[in-house]
Formats: sequence, structure tokens, C-alpha cells
Amino acid sequence: MSYPFIFDADTLEQNKVRLDALTSSTQPLWGKMNVAQMLAHLNVSYDVAQGKNRVKLNPVMRFFLKTFIKKGVVGDKPYPKNGRTAPYFLIVDERNFEAEKKKLLENMRWVFDKGETFFEGRPTESFGKLTAKEWSNLFQKHLDHHFKQFGV
Repeated sequence: MSYPFIFDADTLEQNKVRLDALTSSTQPLWGKMNVAQMLAHLNVSYDVAQGKNRVKLNPVMRFFLKTFIKKGVVGDKPYPKNGRTAPYFLIVDERNFEAEKKKLLENMRWVFDKGETFFEGRPTESFGKLTAKEWSNLFQKHLDHHFKQFGV
């Protein structure tokens, strides 16, 4: 499966439509998170990408992630339902739906505004340098997975 390119205006618009379809009462089709927690969970990856949150990994864990996990995160294969997530991405407390929705829209806009050139070769703590396509997949695949989880 090939994911839409996150840096295209049409992709941003499609993601905004899907985000706008969510309400505070939208129920998941699978998983444990409620809709506000899911939005907060999505926002974590943007916070990490912007340097607002730092993921500290020891060299062994970094090697493991780059060698065995990276392809599953940035490749074209969809995430499985009910897959495990890294501990720093877990959201267990209650969150404000409207605040998280607004933040996610701002984060999607940030990625679009920064653009493909900004992300080409940009490093991550977990996977090292990524291509713009890999960054696109990282963001778009994650959005798509959780939007589908909530039926949008």
C-alpha cells in the first residue's frame, strides 16, 4: 500500500476532513484509547519531531529500533490493529478533546508548512536520518491508522 504524501496540499485537506469528522463522542472500532487520548497520542509524534519532547535511548535500543522496527514504522505496510506502542507514546490520562484536536491540526499544518526539503535527511532519535518519503509515511500512516480506528 502506498500512502498519500503528507507534503501535498490535497493530503493535508483530506486529513483535515477526516479530523473534522471526529467528535468528542466518536467511539473506537478497536483499542483502548478514547478519541481525545488518540488525538493526544498522535500529537506525541509531532512533539518529538519538533524537539518539544526528547526520546532518550541507549545505544542497544537505538540499534534494535533501526534494525528491526524502522521498516515497519516508515514503510508502506499498514500497522496491525491493537499493535503495541512505545511506552512514551502511551496516553492513559484523560485529555481535552477540543484542545487535542486543535493541536493536531496545528501539527499537521506545521509539517506541511515545513515541507519536503526540511524533512529530507532529518534525523530521529529512534531511527536515525529519514528521507522525506519515510517522514511522510511515519506521519501519514499513523494518522490513517488511528483515523480508521475511529471510523473516519
